[in-house]
Amino acid sequence: MGWTITIGRVAGTEVKVHLTFFILVAFWAMAGYQQGGPPGALLAALSLLALFACVLLHEFGHILMARRFGVRTPDVILLPIGGVARLERIPDEPRQELLIALAGPAVTLAIVVLLYLVLAVSGPEPALWGLQPAGPFLDNLMRVNLYLLLFNLFPAFPMDGGRVLRALLASRLGPVAGTRIAARLGQASAVVAGFYGLTAGMPILLLISLFVFLGAGAEAAAVETRAAGAGLNAAQMMVTEFRSIPIHASLAHAVELLLSSEQREFPVVDNIGRVEGILTRDHIIKGLSQRGQDSTVGEVMAAQVSVVAPTLGFQEALERLRASGLPALPVVDSTGRLVGLLTMDNITDLLLVRRAGAPPVP
Repeated sequence: MGWTITIGRVAGTEVKVHLTFFILVAFWAMAGYQQGGPPGALLAALSLLALFACVLLHEFGHILMARRFGVRTPDVILLPIGGVARLERIPDEPRQELLIALAGPAVTLAIVVLLYLVLAVSGPEPALWGLQPAGPFLDNLMRVNLYLLLFNLFPAFPMDGGRVLRALLASRLGPVAGTRIAARLGQASAVVAGFYGLTAGMPILLLISLFVFLGAGAEAAAVETRAAGAGLNAAQMMVTEFRSIPIHASLAHAVELLLSSEQREFPVVDNIGRVEGILTRDHIIKGLSQRGQDSTVGEVMAAQVSVVAPTLGFQEALERLRASGLPALPVVDSTGRLVGLLTMDNITDLLLVRRAGAPPVP
């Protein structure tokens, strides 16, 4: 995700903060200043930072439970509307997803109970409702955590309550149907909440609703993509009819190849056919404008690209292609021979065919 900065790494998981988070801190500090001057601003800002520390603990509840089932979490991102722990994959067993989804709210519940007990022991019984930017530090922290707990448990996918619902549905209907139903319920809830936020003048609720709506659709699409690609490997997804281009060829030659066919990405090879990089249409256009047509392919190509083995599974091959930032990657067998080209367009076409009910690719 763009507009993020990495602030540290905990147990192998990068902790990132979206830059818009600092806007929220400034906004909340300003609200505190209006109520209590500079001390109120400082207290409000510290309260918000403490809240997001609790959000981070919530996300690490998910992360630690996921690791029990062998699911990696490359990073966790703190956003103005909460935190998002990016799981490498959704567990195959609905029971595992259920436990992962409940682990975060369990951490938040523990925080609420702990803060309530501390406040009850140190003074009169604390109230559970009401919130002021410049209000008592621990009181605010406990109440906001309680609000987040209740909000998170609402069965609107992709929030934790929605993930619990998806896991329960998937145990009976399968992951694709369960995800589709949970996503539709989540999007319907987001539309209702967004309309209310719009009419009631609550921009934060409108922003959260948009996040829920888009997140539900994206996760449903990801599950359907994974299901459609089940059992495939790179050899079944790659383009086998393509042209390569020598590393010392001129851009003028590359233009001829580009205009004479539908191919838009070209594997770049040395004199004995070993892959040296990938040349895309964008590389050609940029090279022409900056270096001229007499410059070589090797000067403008993407060098040291990751290669894909023909036996690599669908999900791993797709993730490698996405991580490269390129529209295509070369497929190379165990002898180093170039045997295909893995392109996002070809993968998309193949998945559309499989979703339409075509026989499996041999």
